[in-house]
Amino acid sequence: MTTTNTSVRKAVIPAAGLGTRFLPATKAMPKEMLPVVDKPAIQYVVEEAVNVGLNDILMITGRNKRALEDHFDRVPSLESMLEAKGDTTKLESIQAASNLGDIHYVRQGDPMGLGHAVLRAKQHVGYEPFAVLLGDDLIDARDELLSTMIEVQAKTGGSVVALIEVEPSQISAYGCADIDETDMNGFVRIRKLVEKPTVDEAPSNLAVIGRYVLHPAVFDVLERTEPGRGGEIQLTDALQELAAGTGEGYGVYGVVFRGRRYDTGDKLSYLKACVQLACDSDDLGPGLREWLPEFTSSLAK
Repeated sequence: MTTTNTSVRKAVIPAAGLGTRFLPATKAMPKEMLPVVDKPAIQYVVEEAVNVGLNDILMITGRNKRALEDHFDRVPSLESMLEAKGDTTKLESIQAASNLGDIHYVRQGDPMGLGHAVLRAKQHVGYEPFAVLLGDDLIDARDELLSTMIEVQAKTGGSVVALIEVEPSQISAYGCADIDETDMNGFVRIRKLVEKPTVDEAPSNLAVIGRYVLHPAVFDVLERTEPGRGGEIQLTDALQELAAGTGEGYGVYGVVFRGRRYDTGDKLSYLKACVQLACDSDDLGPGLREWLPEFTSSLAK
């Protein structure tokens, strides 16, 4: 469902990572361009932003990421060839990627962490709230998340993160939120964020995933945030300061998402995401769903 909003106009998509978990596939190709069924992962993310009215998109890129720009650009020779062949389906599919929104690019330069990547968006964003979407998490287009987060940001005036409930044994793979319930339905207030805690240290089973709607006060905090875990400037550290402080732009809130999410962060979860989305597709789904039980039963023999 496509919605509109007035409080948030811009989306920032960090895409400067090296993709080392997918080597050698990502030696010469950005990890964001790995196909998920019939589209690169990055296109799902851009479409999600555009579907809630965020047509002004800034990608934070790095070296060897030119393919991202090429994908969202027009290719007149290819379009002419498809038009001459009468292949309107493929023609419309490549034109759709070129017409998604007003996409800008800036390089991160030194790979100094997610917080540093977000800080590179300061000049483009200006002093207004904005969304940050990470490419490792794909949110099903049939489920609402980003639009809800934008509404919560408008109500609270702070920053908003997306949360999911995970098994306690899995929490050490995520940032974890220590929360207070609020008297308003649909969101919680975050007291503290703990980056990848042990099971015993975790204050809850609520894990942070890659969707944020941030007040621009985060930029001032990031500018004075020292390198943290891994020697990088961590967005989590800046959000922790915003959660603990008071004043304009302070306060961090969480929206607990219970819809369909596809994790493409490592090889196994990426393969699972491809299968899940292919099973739901109109063209591939029937044949794949019919074949999968036959294949899995043969594995037990």
